[in-house]
Amino acid sequence: MSIFIGGAWAYANGSLHLGHISSLLPGDILARYYRLKGEQVLYVSGSDCNGTPITIRAKQEGVLPKVITDRYHQEFVDCFSRLGFTYDTYTRTDTDHHHKIVQEIFLQLLDKGLIYKKEIEQNYCENCSQFLPERYVEGICPVCKEPSRGDQCDHCSTILEPLELLNSRCKICGHPPTTRFTEHFYFSLSSLQDQLENYVQHAENNKLWRDNAISLSKRYLKEGLQDRAVSRDLPIGVSVPVAGFEEKKIYVWIEAVSGYYTASKLWAKETGKDDTQFWNSKTESYYIHGKDNIPFHSIIWPGILAGLGKEPLPTHIVSNEYLTLEKKKLSTSRNWAVWVPDILERYDPDSIRYFLTINAPESRDADFSWKEFIYSHNSELLGAYGNLVNRTLKFITKSFDGIIPEKAISPIIQDKVESLYEETGRLIETASFKQALEKVFGLVRFSNKYFDEQQPWKQVKEDSESCEQTLANCVYLIANVAHILTPFLPFSSEKVKKILNTSETNWKPVLVKPIVLLNVEPLFERIDPTRIAEELERLQKQTV
Repeated sequence: MSIFIGGAWAYANGSLHLGHISSLLPGDILARYYRLKGEQVLYVSGSDCNGTPITIRAKQEGVLPKVITDRYHQEFVDCFSRLGFTYDTYTRTDTDHHHKIVQEIFLQLLDKGLIYKKEIEQNYCENCSQFLPERYVEGICPVCKEPSRGDQCDHCSTILEPLELLNSRCKICGHPPTTRFTEHFYFSLSSLQDQLENYVQHAENNKLWRDNAISLSKRYLKEGLQDRAVSRDLPIGVSVPVAGFEEKKIYVWIEAVSGYYTASKLWAKETGKDDTQFWNSKTESYYIHGKDNIPFHSIIWPGILAGLGKEPLPTHIVSNEYLTLEKKKLSTSRNWAVWVPDILERYDPDSIRYFLTINAPESRDADFSWKEFIYSHNSELLGAYGNLVNRTLKFITKSFDGIIPEKAISPIIQDKVESLYEETGRLIETASFKQALEKVFGLVRFSNKYFDEQQPWKQVKEDSESCEQTLANCVYLIANVAHILTPFLPFSSEKVKKILNTSETNWKPVLVKPIVLLNVEPLFERIDPTRIAEELERLQKQTV
């Protein structure tokens, strides 16, 4: 089976924060799991280097947009690498390759009659002497009356046109805009209403999407899909490939989602492999993003693919709810955020991956608190998992000269491990990552209880055979816990595999050879709880 995984493209206008990682981490878990299962996997993403936020940041700093995009693209690459993300291709949207293929997509849709020209009234800033794209216009949402930008309200998720905003103003200079007539290209999304209704209904019937994606998509469909502009008067981006319109750019909402396809073509070009296996009816595709990106993945990208006659339309929509910080909404403008480059300087990447998975906002908003983060590391990663590994292997080192006992594993232990592979695999495939991780740590707790009940420190004196059996079972449990945790906690899993000299590369139980243990070191270091107050103080000091 071919598995395509697309991670949402972060705007290269500022550092990544934990909210980004929370919504993107499921992609890496899926990719690692499916590779272990032996499937053909293509996992792609990149930096969005053409959006309005970038030009705004560049103007604020008085530099060219490329200075901004180069800085943050490199930072993203570094952060994803340090967090263990295993993209097959991580690219950017300002490459010639991306521009060329996006223009081809535009022309194909134009040729099929799904893109057409239309004269419209658009916001114009007299002070800045330019037309204002949606994200350059800010104001009040006409539906929920909360502050909003001109393309979508983050509070109520209504897709907007800038002219609908109340009390609108130019994001650059703050002046109220006027309006002028201009000609743009539009995508005939309304003509795909019936096709997309059937598609969303199929996803709902087969429980392929998160509930938030189903409910929001059905809401848009019920309201009736509206044709959307696909060109804008932007300073940077992909030029419209039509004579007389070269100064206009293909609008980011069609251009950025097309990045999934352009990235797969780049992977094929760079590896010499065929990417068409990931764009046919037999492919399972997963699209990984946050709640605010749902319509672009559940309506617009499927609409583009349907218009092009390409398969598969997104099979699984993995759309997390929001991550809050210390019970308050993340705010990049106020600097109320935990920045990824910063947290990686001080904490283990597996600790970050663990917390953001076990507390994932899969069905409701979840909170990141420094207290819970540090407590969960100390009690669960160190106290449960790390303790199981350390106490077992240290005991073997002390009492058996480091030689792992060679015994047939007890059937009840084997059964538990085999069923965990099945259960965890099924939960990962259905995007229930939190539940999957809970199941694995259920086996960690069982293993610690088993060690306590068997009392190998007594067995070694009274019944050496029983002690060897206990330890062989515990080592088997440890090896398989580490293997099952590979998609979730790759760094600590690799440590365990090196200690035990296991090399299983498939999704199946691991058997441990009777080797001599060397270099048994703790998997995790304890974090001093005094760090909680230090981190909270740091957060308060940085906030505007």
